[in-house]
Amino acid sequence: MEFQERSVGPVTIVDVSGRFDSADANGRLKDKVSSLLFEARRLIVLNLAGVTYIASTGLGELAATHAMVTRHGGRIVLLNLTKRVEDLLALCRLLAVFDTFETEAEAVTDLSVAMGV
Repeated sequence: MEFQERSVGPVTIVDVSGRFDSADANGRLKDKVSSLLFEARRLIVLNLAGVTYIASTGLGELAATHAMVTRHGGRIVLLNLTKRVEDLLALCRLLAVFDTFETEAEAVTDLSVAMGV
């Protein structure tokens, strides 16, 4: 799993690529987002377009990451879900937890408006 981050105004976009399972993830997403929160970057978009696979451990890490961001007064949303990833999130009822978007502009606008930035 690899991360590339960039900023669009107050919003941080994290482009995630690779496999999201215990062997490849191993808490790396949570660590990445924790470092963003430490830098007071609390509006986060996870772009999952490059994610090829998510295992149950990856789903657990997504849920834990959402809880951590929320506890710190931030907001995290998902972008560019593949059909496979969307189906898996729906099956595990995580689509009810995360707001999802098809375009980066929609995600950035939603976060900016919702947080009053």
